[in-house]
Amino acid sequence: MGVVELRQDFGADDLRWFATRAKDASQARHLLALAAVLDGMNRAEAARVGGMGRQTLRDWAHRFNQHGPDGLIDVKSPGRRPRLSDEQKLVLKGLVEAGPAPETDGVVRWRCVDLKRVVRERFGIDLSEVSLGRVLKQLGFSRISARPQHPKQAPEAIAAFKKNFPAQVAEVVSALATRTPIEVWFQDEMRVGQKNSLVYQWAKKGSRPRQPKDQRYQNAYMFGAVCPSRDTGVALIMPQADTEAMQAHLDDIGKAVAPGAHALLILEQAGWHTTGKLDIPANITLVPLPPSCPELNAAENIWQYLRQNYLGNCVFADYTAILDACQDAWRKLLAETGRITSIAQRDWAFAGQTF
Repeated sequence: MGVVELRQDFGADDLRWFATRAKDASQARHLLALAAVLDGMNRAEAARVGGMGRQTLRDWAHRFNQHGPDGLIDVKSPGRRPRLSDEQKLVLKGLVEAGPAPETDGVVRWRCVDLKRVVRERFGIDLSEVSLGRVLKQLGFSRISARPQHPKQAPEAIAAFKKNFPAQVAEVVSALATRTPIEVWFQDEMRVGQKNSLVYQWAKKGSRPRQPKDQRYQNAYMFGAVCPSRDTGVALIMPQADTEAMQAHLDDIGKAVAPGAHALLILEQAGWHTTGKLDIPANITLVPLPPSCPELNAAENIWQYLRQNYLGNCVFADYTAILDACQDAWRKLLAETGRITSIAQRDWAFAGQTF
């Protein structure tokens, strides 16, 4: 293998000058190694100057001869050409976003093995499931759990409630004394019992971690309400969810509202929320959510946080243990500064309002 002669329009001093101004560290090393060659240094020693082997130095010499100092920048190889074109990826993206049709596709959710078949049938391209998974990630998809939707939910109910919420606020404000501060609260209940839930956890890839799962049925109901703007909340733990429990909760919320302020309490239309038997405190106005639209209630996300961090994966010895666990979880939530605000803040409930 003959020695590669270097082009002569750059001298050793020229290459050192370029090295002092190079923004790429690898380019600087390559320039210094070739400068050493131009100074007459042995090729093996010159390669050591640049931290490389002789064959690598030879490869960079060819690049230098073809492209000059700019050819010594270590450019990452573009790799193999993608098997799916940009147009085909757009079609695939649309398929995933639309979801499968069980009648024709035979599945209720897309798996990589199903999309592999679709890609082969539509484009004549046989991708592996691993490669298809990479393509889906490039398109912005990931495997996430679906949010339940009530089958009786009206299609426009959520959008209509958000749009009309400022008008509801204005109606309440019009009946209050001038400059009365307004607070928005979210209220809900959660059942906590011995037949507890299991939650996601970090574990070794490919493993299936085990957690205790009780089969007994003692339980309690946690009534909770949060005010995102004040980063605070009120909770009661009751043996059952009924009008009496709701009344006690409303009384506590009324005491927690800031002095002189008025609270808009957003809640679902459970029977114990809407009954005329409730004596609603004077500083609270109930704002019922549309039927079958629990996702509008930020309190549900509070329950999810408590289960995932403090109440899931637990076995409760008895009813007292359930009460203690709920109390401890709520106190931890209140102790985390900013946590309620970060979970329960909703733009539609506060945008454009001067509370």
